[in-house]
Amino acid sequence: MTQQTRREHLDGLAMALLVVCCLFWGFQQVLVKATLPEVPPLLQAAVRFALATSFLWLWCKQRGIALFERDGSLGSGLLAGVLFCGEFVCIYLGLQYTTASRLTIFLYTSPFWVALLLPLWVPSERLRLSQWVGMAVAFAGVGVALHEGLLATDVEAHPLLWVGDWLAIAAGAFWGLTTVVIRAKGLTRLSPEKLLYYQVAVCTVLLPIASIQTGEVWDLDWSAFAWGSILVQSAVGAFASYLVWMWMLGRYPATRLSVFVFLTPVFALLFGMGWLGEAVSASLWLALAGVSLGIVLVNRRA
Repeated sequence: MTQQTRREHLDGLAMALLVVCCLFWGFQQVLVKATLPEVPPLLQAAVRFALATSFLWLWCKQRGIALFERDGSLGSGLLAGVLFCGEFVCIYLGLQYTTASRLTIFLYTSPFWVALLLPLWVPSERLRLSQWVGMAVAFAGVGVALHEGLLATDVEAHPLLWVGDWLAIAAGAFWGLTTVVIRAKGLTRLSPEKLLYYQVAVCTVLLPIASIQTGEVWDLDWSAFAWGSILVQSAVGAFASYLVWMWMLGRYPATRLSVFVFLTPVFALLFGMGWLGEAVSASLWLALAGVSLGIVLVNRRA
């Protein structure tokens, strides 16, 4: 496949797509949490990615997109898939030891991994000082939004808090390293569909094993809400939104794309408050302003 034309800066289309993706990913966090009473976390993820793999295969079959041709990408593609799967295993296991707010803070260290490591292989992805400042401002905005969970010290409720924190840091590293491998190994030359297929297919194989190993009970007698939740997570989240993300990784600078993910936890809080009917706090608006300022700084042209 001919490599997509790459751009040095984000255009209006990219920014619009990123905001829409972050909006859905924020909603998805609330959806996953609302489904946990019925569906264990790793089982939820396993079914989600199995369905997404099926949707993606059907999409490619209808459009005549080759998924299994030999193009020298197998090793790097499988590595990206394992890293991608490792992120979700760490997230779901980490939630057993720490609060969702603390986990989200450490998970969203991912853009820093991308900014630190990717320029070693792709010099054009190197950030200027003002862009590093913008990333720090955006991360601080997330911290403001989730400050209560970050300061949680209830040892009785979370006796192994540090384990959850380290799992969350590992999840952020896995997320960042997935992006680094995709860009550094030239996987963006692949079609977005094949690039995503490597990741969701590996998850489809490994996540059921992880679910069984952690002792989750497999019971598919779920309510209509639970099945609807899994379907939305699969079709819109793991298939459509991730396919858009793969397309953008092949077209725009990864470091500039990554900073937008700081919007996701802020949107998640907004959706959570709307779902529960709670008032939106002033700190949340301050956080949104901080994240927005950080995004502007990172994407501002020199």
